[in-house]
Amino acid sequence: MEDMKDIQWFPGHMAKTRRQIAKSLPLVDAVAELLDARIPRASHNPELQQLTRRKPRLVILNKADMADPDLTARWMQYYKKEGCAVITCDSKGGKGVKGFAPALRELLKSQLAKYAEKGMTGRPIRVMILGIPNVGKSSLINRLCGKNRAKAEDRAGVTRTQQWLRTADGVELLDTPGILAPKLDDQEAAVRLALTGAIRDDILDTEALAARLLTLLHNEYPAALAERWKIAADAEGDGFPLLEQAAKNRGMLLPGGVPNTERAAIMLLDEFRGTKLGRITLEKP
Repeated sequence: MEDMKDIQWFPGHMAKTRRQIAKSLPLVDAVAELLDARIPRASHNPELQQLTRRKPRLVILNKADMADPDLTARWMQYYKKEGCAVITCDSKGGKGVKGFAPALRELLKSQLAKYAEKGMTGRPIRVMILGIPNVGKSSLINRLCGKNRAKAEDRAGVTRTQQWLRTADGVELLDTPGILAPKLDDQEAAVRLALTGAIRDDILDTEALAARLLTLLHNEYPAALAERWKIAADAEGDGFPLLEQAAKNRGMLLPGGVPNTERAAIMLLDEFRGTKLGRITLEKP
């Protein structure tokens, strides 16, 4: 795979976004950061946390319907210990979205009490929505607002500018463009981001990426591989040899019986992203 730590992610655009976020922070009561429940650590941008550290924080573990429920529960406990409010949701299907406003009110309970003392009971809660590309921000906002107010597409980098939107619960949301760190220095995090679609496939080595996924699945979810790709839990090897075996097991062969690893890689990634391999989380707290 191309060395992802050297790839620049629209640095000029991101610098502008950081400036917009810093300028808008005084306008909001809290920040809500969407994370991919399958990769909470890799989908978190430490730079955003540093930038918004003085604001109360709500962590939203999105795509929870695709993640391992046992590990999601462990991640929720982890964030609670870190002092964050945390909810899970499926922004596309809508499950868990109704917990957004109650979680915010609980997080801001003392601040809302101060507003009430000053006679500002009708003042809306203002929240900045943060998250990396393709984590589901626009889908969540559309669910919360009850209409397609934010442009939502299943590809990275659709939201380009900040915009204010009001939810049915009277919460005002400040949407922001999704940004990754300027350099993906953590190679393991870069791989996990690529596996879940946060990085465009057209700049990646698909076979190398699929080989990494096979190694992860072989170690952590062997039953899923055995069921879909007939790779035994005690199979020897990892990485590319596993990809060759997977291609053979599915009958994906080129002339001369050579395993069609490219075809197998594309199908494996599609099955993982489509949850045909089951609910899988790639990181533990």
